[in-house]
Amino acid sequence: METKNMITALAALAQESRLAIFRLLVQTGPEGLSAGKIGEALAIPPSSLSFHLKEMTHANLVTCRQQGRFVICSANFDTMNSLIAFLTENCCGGNPCISIPSPVCSTTGKTKS
Repeated sequence: METKNMITALAALAQESRLAIFRLLVQTGPEGLSAGKIGEALAIPPSSLSFHLKEMTHANLVTCRQQGRFVICSANFDTMNSLIAFLTENCCGGNPCISIPSPVCSTTGKTKS
């Protein structure tokens, strides 16, 4: 990903409600949650939730799809993994880092080692 895209994603996460929404969607996995359930879980009013989801969709951190009369939102794990890779690229100045196993999430809900 380009630096501009990384800045947009980080800026979208630099707000308390959006960070909470994204973390909830990551915990939920690829199946996602309805906008209503997100709002209920985090006590965010619908108008505010809509604004935050729009910001995160614009940053490509969240995808939303219509399912019947519900809007289902999911974390974009490809963007999340790209962001993590960007932040840790050339970690420790090219020297071997302390080995910390960190799973890479996939859109299938299974982790890769």
